[in-house]
Amino acid sequence: QVHLVESGGGLVHTGGSLRLSCAASGSIFIINAMSWYRQAPGKQRELVATVIGEDKINYADSVKGRFTISRDNAKNTVYLQMNSLKPEDTAVYYCNCAATSTSRDWSVYWGQGTQVTVSS
Repeated sequence: QVHLVESGGGLVHTGGSLRLSCAASGSIFIINAMSWYRQAPGKQRELVATVIGEDKINYADSVKGRFTISRDNAKNTVYLQMNSLKPEDTAVYYCNCAATSTSRDWSVYWGQGTQVTVSS
């Protein structure tokens, strides 16, 4: 199995910054993509940022210019640096990983989520 653990969430004021981390562990053969999603109360889960393969990166328009996704392949870890945070960024943030296990089976894995709250 592949296990994802997020960290770095918390409470900040408008304009503040947070850095989220997601570490993948377990029976990993190769990671094809890592992404960050978020889900606000009463709303559908949405894609925030993703890194596919070595260097293909995409951002949601709402976070472009404020958030930066990066990946440390040696540590199987993805980061989300969030700057200039706004109250509308308040949500539970989830790490997502598309990976092939050592059994050579491909699956999509989800972390447990970490709460980000931005006060006005």
